[in-house]
Amino acid sequence: MAVHVPGKNVGRIVLYALSTCIWCQKTKLLLRNLGVEHSYIDVDLLEGAERAAAMEVVRRCNPQSSFPTLVINEDRCVAGFKEDEIRMALTP
Repeated sequence: MAVHVPGKNVGRIVLYALSTCIWCQKTKLLLRNLGVEHSYIDVDLLEGAERAAAMEVVRRCNPQSSFPTLVINEDRCVAGFKEDEIRMALTP
């Protein structure tokens, strides 16, 4: 289940994360600090079909299936906590 975080709309931003991952937490904080509207999904808290569907999106974008995986406008992916790359992708 996705959690929506309000902010400035810069496109459809979805973060696939793990609730216990420090790099995922850092990415959530960075997105909040940037003030961009986004959603995040803690994949480890999902079950059954929801988890399978989330993992399919992660695998399609990031074949290593590592976390965090940030999907931007359904066509760009940033795998891992890459602060500079995330900033460049989300700021004009």
